Amino acid sequence: MKHSLSDIKALIQDRRTIKPEDFKPRKVLDDQLREILNSARWAPTHGMTEPWHFVIFQENALIDLGKFMADTYNHATSSEEFNQKKFDKLLNRPQLSSVVIAICMKRQEIEKIPEIEEIEAVACAVQNMHLTATAYGLGGYWSSGAVCYSEEMKTFLNLQPKDKCLGLFYLGYPNIDWPKKHRKPLEYKTEWRK
Repeated sequence: MKHSLSDIKALIQDRRTIKPEDFKPRKVLDDQLREILNSARWAPTHGMTEPWHFVIFQENALIDLGKFMADTYNHATSSEEFNQKKFDKLLNRPQLSSVVIAICMKRQEIEKIPEIEEIEAVACAVQNMHLTATAYGLGGYWSSGAVCYSEEMKTFLNLQPKDKCLGLFYLGYPNIDWPKKHRKPLEYKTEWRK
C-alpha cells in the first residue's frame, strides 16, 4: 500500500465543522495557513483549469470583512425582515477567527468546462483545506448565504462578472472538546447495480 489507509480514514472521519464562536483567540501560524492553502491546489480539476481563488482576511481585515457583511445585509433587508442577531453575527463573527478565507471560483474565460464542474473542483479544494486543518488540530467552518452570493461580495473581492464567491472558510483553534459525530451506515446511502 502506498499510504497508510488507516491514517487517511482516521483523518477523514475526524474532520468536523467547528464554528468561530467555539474558537480560542490563539492565532493560526502563517506556515500552517500556507500548508492549508497549498493542499487546496491538489484538488481534482477537469481540464486543469484550477478554478479556485482565495482571499485571505487576517487582523484588521477581519474587522473590515465583518463591517462589509453587516452593511450589505442591512442594505439588502427590509426593516420588517431585519434581524438584529443576524446583523450582529455578520459583524462580529470574522473577529472570532484567526483567519477567514473567501472561497472563490474563477470562471474559465472560454467556458469550455461546465460551471458546475468548476464549482465542484473548488469544493474539493475546500475539503483538502479542511482535512489539512484537521491534521493541525484546527477548527474549520465553511459558511455561505445571501451576502456571500451577492454582487456586492463579488465587487468587495474584486471578482469578475462570471466568477463566484462560494462562501467563507473560518479557521481557528477550538476552545471545545473535539466533537464526536456519526454517519448513517453505507447501506442507507448506496444502491448497487450489477
